[in-house]
Amino acid sequence: MKLYQLFLRTLRAPYKQLQENAASYLVEREKDALYLLFEKSNGATDWKNNLDFPAKPYRKMGELWFVHRGFLRVFKTIEPLIAPYIADKRVKKIVISGYSHGAALALLCHEYCVYHRPDIAENIAGFGFGCPRVFWGFLNRRVKARFKNFTVVRNCRDIVTHLPPRIFGYRHVGRILHIGRERGFGGVASHRPESYLAELSREVTA
Repeated sequence: MKLYQLFLRTLRAPYKQLQENAASYLVEREKDALYLLFEKSNGATDWKNNLDFPAKPYRKMGELWFVHRGFLRVFKTIEPLIAPYIADKRVKKIVISGYSHGAALALLCHEYCVYHRPDIAENIAGFGFGCPRVFWGFLNRRVKARFKNFTVVRNCRDIVTHLPPRIFGYRHVGRILHIGRERGFGGVASHRPESYLAELSREVTA
């Protein structure tokens, strides 16, 4: 998959913005493929949720695990609206993508899709461009396995991909794809969309 085109699609998507939690998402269907896209921070409410990082239990069931409270709040606003599309058995492939704030939502959405559509788990691919850390503490092997097809795309020293700090117990899951190492962008400049586009234009594929 050409990540440049996917990132450009993620940037340019005509997102639906909900009033609750200013949650922004888009659902697109192409034959039997479903695309779920999530927008970067675009206002004060998003930043409030970004900085609300005390850990919160995701599921109060047999498997208890913890995530960033602000990101979970936003995803739970979107979840019931995208659930029917994910559950549609005519869907045989799901691609999930988000940038920055949206990358964190994409990661939570990826887990939701794999959990609820185990029949197509191998055809579910998630990508978080400039993704912050979302998970806190220990993930058991079963939960961790749900993220084997999720890719955190990190450009150079992108500062957002290092937040919240590991010292607070947060960690990445899935695989990390490093791009642009030789260009040496600084931590903030590395996160800018134009920096990602410049590096992804070098035909980076997943």
